[in-house]
Amino acid sequence: MFVTHIKTIHRMKHLFTLLTSAALWLAPTAQAQQARETIPQGQAYTVIANPGEDASHSIRIGWHTDEGSGKSFCFYASPGDKTWHKAEAAQELCTAYDSLYSKTADNKDFYERARFTRNTVTLDGLEPGTEYVYRVGPENTGETRRFKTAPRRGGWDMALISDFHAYAPIPQRTQAAMDMLHVLEERNGHDLDMVLHAGDVCAWGGSYSFWRALYEEPYFKKYAWAGVNGNHDDMARGYARRSNLFFRYANNNPLNGYAGQEGVCYHFRYGNTLFIMLNSESMRTDEGLAAAQEWVRGVIKDHPAAFVVVVEHYQWFFGNDGRTSQYERWNRLFDECGVDLAIAGNNHIYARTNALYQGKETDGRTGTVYLQTPSSDNERGQALKEWTDNRDLIRFRWSEGPKTVGGLLLQNRGKTLRATLYDRNGQKLDQVTVKRKRRTR
Repeated sequence: MFVTHIKTIHRMKHLFTLLTSAALWLAPTAQAQQARETIPQGQAYTVIANPGEDASHSIRIGWHTDEGSGKSFCFYASPGDKTWHKAEAAQELCTAYDSLYSKTADNKDFYERARFTRNTVTLDGLEPGTEYVYRVGPENTGETRRFKTAPRRGGWDMALISDFHAYAPIPQRTQAAMDMLHVLEERNGHDLDMVLHAGDVCAWGGSYSFWRALYEEPYFKKYAWAGVNGNHDDMARGYARRSNLFFRYANNNPLNGYAGQEGVCYHFRYGNTLFIMLNSESMRTDEGLAAAQEWVRGVIKDHPAAFVVVVEHYQWFFGNDGRTSQYERWNRLFDECGVDLAIAGNNHIYARTNALYQGKETDGRTGTVYLQTPSSDNERGQALKEWTDNRDLIRFRWSEGPKTVGGLLLQNRGKTLRATLYDRNGQKLDQVTVKRKRRTR
């Protein structure tokens, strides 16, 4: 009798859970409903500026609007313009994030309703090294945002940051990263030109509300951003789904990647530097790695540049003890193709080499500098362990342990690239300079 009663209670609890989940899926949260009621028809949200294939002349703007809200436009102007230019957006229905299990800001479980129109515009014919203002929406009345085009040759300053895992119930993660960007701005002495990231900017890329809230941060309104798809950006809660569409639809990156990776893997030129952005999640198999490497070879061959920078999410080395990771898979190709700087994240521990060629350190006239960023969310770092491996290759490691916040300035001075690591207090911890090499190909 007692056992039967317990089973009945469990069945009732299970039924209650199912009904609650269904209600959350069918009806929006009170916060989401209130937000929709206060947003004018056609107003834009989740707005981002990304570099075009040649960022001296081209910037790509992406934003979202509610279904059925009609045409949307990008209005933009440079400081010398007396009138605003107008570009109509290409539009598509996006359902990639719809009905996925997520979390509200007050830590409640819910199935997120996320169906919207994705709007994209490519602005071409821009002036190099110029700051533009822009607005998006049905009329030229939206919030004013900014981006800057790349200079024609060298002379730029970027922030480099990663692994802040934006998560609605813990806004302090995002705040720590944004504070770090403020520190980098201050150490730079003036505004940055762009922000570069090495992935895992979202805790769950399938949670659309995380992207939407993140892009409301001031540094997303002030600068263009370029980054790579991290494993967290690629996943829904609990790995219920994995898809590069989460990253792709939250951005408007160049569509020059290889098959299945358009807008996720991409390349762009920034002044005299070629950036090649990879998706680590597409390279879990030998076939996936081979496809990525074939593409990288072709991009470098067809787009000669003074500097070549490759960015992926997964670490080159395990920073806690120095063991080899993705370095083993990529060093021969980087030697072959003359990659100058290889950037990664994921491990949450900063690690950096001098220039390496054929497995040995060089004087910098040949070889690739390998660098991986620390975490920046003050919550998910790792502690250093005994340094047992690759002591002849890795020149510097750094972590504050589980609560790590760090970031870098990446600066181009025409004949050099310089990467400088800072902690949350603005203390300079490490610096490496990559010299321009004589290209033989």
